Amino acid sequence: MTERPVPRWAEWLAHAIPFMVLPSGLWRLGLVAGSSMGMLDDAGRPVTLHGPGEHIYIVCLTLFSEAVALTAFGMVRRWGEVVPAWIPWIGGRRVAPYAAIVPATLGSLALIAIWTYGFRDAFTAQWLPFSSDGAAVLMVACYAPLNLWGPALLVLTWAYYRRRVSGVRRESVLVA
Repeated sequence: MTERPVPRWAEWLAHAIPFMVLPSGLWRLGLVAGSSMGMLDDAGRPVTLHGPGEHIYIVCLTLFSEAVALTAFGMVRRWGEVVPAWIPWIGGRRVAPYAAIVPATLGSLALIAIWTYGFRDAFTAQWLPFSSDGAAVLMVACYAPLNLWGPALLVLTWAYYRRRVSGVRRESVLVA
Protein backbone atom coordinates (compact mmCIF):
# COMPACT_ATOMS: atom_id res chain seq x y z
CA MET A 1 0.00 0.00 0.00
CA THR A 2 1.35 3.43 -0.94
CA GLU A 3 1.30 6.44 1.39
CA ARG A 4 -1.36 8.14 -0.72
CA PRO A 5 -3.75 6.43 -3.14
CA VAL A 6 -2.51 5.91 -6.68
CA PRO A 7 -4.97 7.09 -9.34
CA ARG A 8 -6.47 4.19 -11.26
CA TRP A 9 -5.27 5.62 -14.58
CA ALA A 10 -1.68 5.76 -13.26
CA GLU A 11 -1.87 2.12 -12.19
CA TRP A 12 -3.15 1.20 -15.66
CA LEU A 13 -0.41 3.25 -17.35
CA ALA A 14 2.31 1.55 -15.28
CA HIS A 15 0.97 -1.80 -16.49
CA ALA A 16 0.84 -0.57 -20.10
CA ILE A 17 4.47 0.60 -20.31
CA PRO A 18 6.07 -2.90 -20.41
CA PHE A 19 3.62 -3.80 -23.18
CA MET A 20 4.82 -0.78 -25.17
CA VAL A 21 8.33 -2.25 -25.13
CA LEU A 22 7.41 -5.91 -25.68
CA PRO A 23 6.65 -5.87 -29.45
CA SER A 24 10.08 -4.50 -30.38
CA GLY A 25 11.73 -7.12 -28.18
CA LEU A 26 9.77 -9.90 -29.82
CA TRP A 27 10.73 -8.52 -33.24
CA ARG A 28 14.42 -8.55 -32.26
CA LEU A 29 14.09 -12.10 -30.94
CA GLY A 30 12.91 -13.04 -34.43
CA LEU A 31 16.37 -12.02 -35.64
CA VAL A 32 17.95 -14.20 -32.96
CA ALA A 33 15.78 -17.12 -34.10
CA GLY A 34 17.30 -16.85 -37.57
CA SER A 35 14.74 -14.81 -39.46
CA SER A 36 15.83 -11.70 -41.34
CA MET A 37 12.43 -10.21 -40.39
CA GLY A 38 12.37 -8.94 -43.99
CA MET A 39 15.41 -6.69 -43.56
CA LEU A 40 17.95 -6.54 -46.36
CA ASP A 41 21.64 -5.67 -46.19
CA ASP A 42 23.32 -3.16 -48.52
CA ALA A 43 23.74 -5.87 -51.17
CA GLY A 44 20.02 -6.70 -51.09
CA ARG A 45 20.47 -10.03 -49.24
CA PRO A 46 18.43 -10.99 -46.15
CA VAL A 47 20.08 -9.76 -42.95
CA THR A 48 21.57 -12.41 -40.67
CA LEU A 49 23.25 -12.17 -37.32
CA HIS A 50 26.92 -13.13 -37.26
CA GLY A 51 28.36 -15.06 -34.36
CA PRO A 52 27.16 -15.66 -30.84
CA GLY A 53 28.13 -12.14 -29.76
CA GLU A 54 25.39 -10.53 -31.84
CA HIS A 55 22.85 -13.07 -30.62
CA ILE A 56 23.80 -12.47 -26.99
CA TYR A 57 23.76 -8.70 -27.49
CA ILE A 58 20.24 -8.72 -28.93
CA VAL A 59 18.88 -11.03 -26.23
CA CYS A 60 20.50 -8.88 -23.52
CA LEU A 61 19.21 -5.67 -25.13
CA THR A 62 15.71 -7.12 -25.19
CA LEU A 63 15.84 -8.25 -21.56
CA PHE A 64 17.38 -4.97 -20.43
CA SER A 65 14.75 -2.90 -22.25
CA GLU A 66 11.94 -4.86 -20.68
CA ALA A 67 13.56 -4.64 -17.22
CA VAL A 68 13.87 -0.85 -17.55
CA ALA A 69 10.22 -0.65 -18.64
CA LEU A 70 9.21 -2.61 -15.53
CA THR A 71 10.80 0.06 -13.30
CA ALA A 72 7.74 2.21 -14.13
CA PHE A 73 5.98 0.21 -11.42
CA GLY A 74 8.13 2.11 -8.90
CA MET A 75 5.93 5.13 -9.63
CA VAL A 76 2.83 3.32 -8.35
CA ARG A 77 4.13 0.76 -5.83
CA ARG A 78 5.31 0.93 -2.25
CA TRP A 79 8.89 0.12 -3.31
CA GLY A 80 8.92 3.51 -5.08
CA GLU A 81 8.37 5.14 -1.68
CA VAL A 82 10.27 2.88 0.73
CA VAL A 83 13.34 0.83 -0.23
CA PRO A 84 12.54 -2.89 0.05
CA ALA A 85 13.85 -4.39 3.30
CA TRP A 86 15.90 -7.07 1.49
CA ILE A 87 18.27 -4.46 -0.01
CA PRO A 88 21.44 -4.28 2.12
CA TRP A 89 22.25 -1.11 4.08
CA ILE A 90 19.35 1.00 2.76
CA GLY A 91 16.41 -1.40 3.04
CA GLY A 92 13.44 0.08 4.87
CA ARG A 93 14.47 3.69 4.32
CA ARG A 94 12.11 6.18 2.73
CA VAL A 95 12.86 7.06 -0.89
CA ALA A 96 13.32 10.79 -1.27
CA PRO A 97 10.73 11.78 -3.90
CA TYR A 98 13.23 13.58 -6.10
CA ALA A 99 15.50 10.51 -6.07
CA ALA A 100 12.79 8.90 -8.22
CA ILE A 101 11.43 11.99 -9.99
CA VAL A 102 14.71 13.29 -11.42
CA PRO A 103 15.92 10.01 -12.98
CA ALA A 104 12.42 9.19 -14.26
CA THR A 105 12.07 12.63 -15.83
CA LEU A 106 15.52 12.47 -17.43
CA GLY A 107 14.83 8.93 -18.62
CA SER A 108 11.50 10.03 -20.10
CA LEU A 109 13.12 12.90 -21.96
CA ALA A 110 15.91 10.63 -23.19
CA LEU A 111 13.38 8.08 -24.47
CA ILE A 112 11.46 10.82 -26.28
CA ALA A 113 14.68 12.05 -27.91
CA ILE A 114 15.91 8.54 -28.81
CA TRP A 115 12.68 7.38 -30.43
CA THR A 116 11.98 10.71 -32.15
CA TYR A 117 15.44 10.48 -33.68
CA GLY A 118 15.07 6.76 -34.40
CA PHE A 119 11.87 7.31 -36.35
CA ARG A 120 13.02 10.41 -38.22
CA ASP A 121 13.26 8.55 -41.56
CA ALA A 122 10.71 5.78 -40.93
CA PHE A 123 8.38 6.98 -43.63
CA THR A 124 10.95 8.04 -46.22
CA ALA A 125 13.06 6.27 -48.82
CA GLN A 126 16.16 6.79 -46.63
CA TRP A 127 15.00 4.26 -44.07
CA LEU A 128 16.08 0.62 -43.82
CA PRO A 129 15.65 -1.60 -46.89
CA PHE A 130 13.06 -4.39 -46.61
CA SER A 131 12.13 -7.28 -48.85
CA SER A 132 8.46 -6.20 -48.85
CA ASP A 133 6.18 -3.46 -47.66
CA GLY A 134 4.62 -5.94 -45.24
CA ALA A 135 7.96 -6.53 -43.54
CA ALA A 136 8.49 -2.78 -43.19
CA VAL A 137 4.97 -2.34 -41.78
CA LEU A 138 5.62 -5.14 -39.28
CA MET A 139 8.78 -3.47 -38.02
CA VAL A 140 7.09 -0.08 -37.74
CA ALA A 141 4.14 -1.67 -35.93
CA CYS A 142 6.51 -3.35 -33.47
CA TYR A 143 8.70 -0.30 -32.86
CA ALA A 144 6.08 2.48 -32.99
CA PRO A 145 4.83 1.83 -29.41
CA LEU A 146 8.31 2.81 -28.19
CA ASN A 147 7.40 6.38 -29.16
CA LEU A 148 4.78 6.26 -26.40
CA TRP A 149 7.17 4.98 -23.71
CA GLY A 150 8.81 8.33 -22.91
CA PRO A 151 5.61 10.39 -22.78
CA ALA A 152 3.83 7.66 -20.76
CA LEU A 153 6.66 7.57 -18.22
CA LEU A 154 6.68 11.36 -18.04
CA VAL A 155 2.94 11.42 -17.27
CA LEU A 156 3.42 8.66 -14.69
CA THR A 157 6.27 10.66 -13.11
CA TRP A 158 4.01 13.72 -12.94
CA ALA A 159 1.39 11.64 -11.08
CA TYR A 160 4.10 10.40 -8.69
CA TYR A 161 5.20 14.01 -8.11
CA ARG A 162 1.61 15.11 -7.45
CA ARG A 163 1.10 12.27 -5.00
CA ARG A 164 4.44 12.49 -3.17
CA VAL A 165 5.48 16.17 -3.34
CA SER A 166 2.64 18.53 -4.14
CA GLY A 167 0.22 16.38 -2.13
CA VAL A 168 2.44 16.93 0.93
CA ARG A 169 2.32 20.70 0.44
CA ARG A 170 -1.47 20.72 0.14
CA GLU A 171 -1.85 18.71 3.34
CA SER A 172 0.59 20.93 5.28
CA VAL A 173 -1.29 24.07 4.17
CA LEU A 174 -4.59 22.54 5.31
CA VAL A 175 -3.10 21.63 8.70
CA ALA A 176 -1.53 25.08 9.29
